Amino acid sequence: MDNVNLTDNFLIAMPALEDPYFSNSLIYICEHNANGALGIIVNRPIDMNLAGLFEKIDIKLEADKLANLPVYFGGPVQLDRGFVLHRPVGQWQSTLAVNSEVGLTSSRDVLSSVGSFGLPAEIIVTLGYSGWDAGQLEDELAQNSWLTVPAKAEILFDLPPEERLPAAMQKLGISFTQLSDVAGHA
Repeated sequence: MDNVNLTDNFLIAMPALEDPYFSNSLIYICEHNANGALGIIVNRPIDMNLAGLFEKIDIKLEADKLANLPVYFGGPVQLDRGFVLHRPVGQWQSTLAVNSEVGLTSSRDVLSSVGSFGLPAEIIVTLGYSGWDAGQLEDELAQNSWLTVPAKAEILFDLPPEERLPAAMQKLGISFTQLSDVAGHA
């Protein structure tokens, strides 16, 4: 497990993972290095849409086509802070480029652009994120808490939230019902 880098991969919670924050979740890993990992849960919409969020943070939403997009529970860390996963990466004040086409931005300027111009149009807005300290994710992987699969931007931005986990599982050639909650070790 040393030197594994899961940036731009999906984590799929195994059935044995009983943490209510992560049960049945699909997490997109935005950064993974020796200091830890940061990801966004991409299949858990909350009871708020972009119109409601923009009203709360006092940004006018001109782009009506985006008003009904859901806001997501991104994870249990910093629930009072917004994160925007978007394509293309663009030039924002505080963006982590996950790869050449996907970025994660936590600065308000990206939301202002979404509100005024509807750009970037391909977005997932979350409250909170999922984080792991150095070595923590590797330990959880060794305990069979997660499956990993290379991510596809199409799964993130082209599918509704309820189809993202099954689509990621399909990349592995399995369905969620085939997973066991009992880990085996050879």
